[in-house]
Amino acid sequence: MTFSGVLAITLVLAVTVALAVPLGRYMYQVFDGEQVPFDRVFRPFERVLYCVTGIRPEVEMDWKAYLRALMLSNAAMGVFAYVILRIQAWLPLNPAHIGPMPPYLAFNTAVSFLTNTNWQNYAGEQSLSYLSQMIAITFLQFTSAATGIAACIAFLRGMRSRQANALGNFWVDLTRALLRVLLPLAFVWSIALMALGVPETLGGYVTVHVLGGGTQIIPRGPVATLEAIKQLGTNGGGFFNANSAHPFEDPNVWTCMLEIWAMSLIPTAFVFTAARFLNAPKLGWVLCAFLTALVFLGALVVYHAEAAGNPLLAKLGIHGPNMEGKEVRFGIPLTSTFVAVTTAYTTGAVNAMHDSLMPLGGMVPLVLMMLNCVFGGDGAGMLNILMFFIITVFICGLMVGRTPEFFGKKIESREVKLATAAMLVHPFVILIPTAIAMATPAGRSSIANPSLHGFSEVLYAFTSAAANNGSAFAGLNGNTPFYNLMLGLVMLFGRYISIIAMIAIAGSLAAKNIVPVSEGTLRADTFSFGAVFVAIVLIVGALTFFPYVALGPIGESLQLALRS
Repeated sequence: MTFSGVLAITLVLAVTVALAVPLGRYMYQVFDGEQVPFDRVFRPFERVLYCVTGIRPEVEMDWKAYLRALMLSNAAMGVFAYVILRIQAWLPLNPAHIGPMPPYLAFNTAVSFLTNTNWQNYAGEQSLSYLSQMIAITFLQFTSAATGIAACIAFLRGMRSRQANALGNFWVDLTRALLRVLLPLAFVWSIALMALGVPETLGGYVTVHVLGGGTQIIPRGPVATLEAIKQLGTNGGGFFNANSAHPFEDPNVWTCMLEIWAMSLIPTAFVFTAARFLNAPKLGWVLCAFLTALVFLGALVVYHAEAAGNPLLAKLGIHGPNMEGKEVRFGIPLTSTFVAVTTAYTTGAVNAMHDSLMPLGGMVPLVLMMLNCVFGGDGAGMLNILMFFIITVFICGLMVGRTPEFFGKKIESREVKLATAAMLVHPFVILIPTAIAMATPAGRSSIANPSLHGFSEVLYAFTSAAANNGSAFAGLNGNTPFYNLMLGLVMLFGRYISIIAMIAIAGSLAAKNIVPVSEGTLRADTFSFGAVFVAIVLIVGALTFFPYVALGPIGESLQLALRS
């Protein structure tokens, strides 16, 4: 590692925080109904949408109505995307004449983008028409992010409510998330990416004559617009199979930094939005400090592992960093930052092949996804943080002999049971399917690498699906009926069970009165409480996942050390 490399990682993360503070304030104003800049632009569009769709923005929903609207709308969007993928061969904007997507793969793809996972068992430039890329893939990248944002806002309203059952209106929250947050940011990022060389065209693929005398077909399409929402929505699904390692998606250092800032911006801003909703300004800085430190530490571990290089090659006299699977135009520091950020924020975009990372470097994205609350995705990540906060408050209350309170709301058995269920579903949908895959021929037949690394590939796949991340170790053939079905189910359970549980908690908390702060109140917006929160997250993660990690990257690292 070098000082300049560490400084580059530090500056990239510092810019994220600097951008997130004003965005967090803006998002609070948007969802609290305050006047914001460009209201004169947004309100006419909102009124038209409400009129056309029959939405009554003044109608408040209780938690059951809010959840019902969320689930039914998502189900409808998932079916819509599945149908488009199945019939794309007969729809317009298909210059490459790509055929219909097979049923199992279409199911996996529709679920993947519906759940904000963007796991790709297909090559985008070979499997999707332009129309599918736009109205199935890009459409879901907007709506899945907006759904997560709306769910988190509903929970925060429940925390702030004073003996009221209303959590807001799902359709209004979804509309505001789309029109006032995601679309403006995506527009700005799209223009910036196009200016820096990312293509945006509806022209067909180009056939060029190469120097050797033959021809080559170069895929292209509406890349910049997909790339912007792919990162801003913490989606991660690429237009091309190589994702952000492809020069059309990520041509240079500047686009690489823009993409890192895009995927980290909204989740980081959400900690400041939540702090304002809970009337605890210090909470935003507490969470931002601890969680950014975890991202920074993860990036440093990857940087150290990759900069040190492969000891087996060093034994042969070949010294230098591990550049396998990486793009020279980014370098080790930016690649390491991208690896940590894309998994901490559960985006899933990759600018290097994670399968080619050194064992300890590959362990970092795996661990960040297993923790699943180091910022996380748009809205859904903040829900996971608040879920662990409830568990931390309960544990601390038991230790000091006080009734657990969370920002003025008493935490009782119902909230603890629901939070525990939301927490346990994550390891359940990782460890059980991994065991099934390793125990069955259908699961083992897709493993490309033998021994411990092959186990890591399977473990990574289900961890990525459960965390709604979407990145892969790339050595696993996921495009089989077994993995398309299993990963699809894991993505559904990993996304919606926790959302259901947290909105139910919001409904329970909304009906409770706020208890005034007193000398006996256990404050949750202090750095000491933040340290306990991080400790509990790490302890729960270690107790749950360490045996599996020991069989994967840790064991592989020990094997490598013994062989060198």
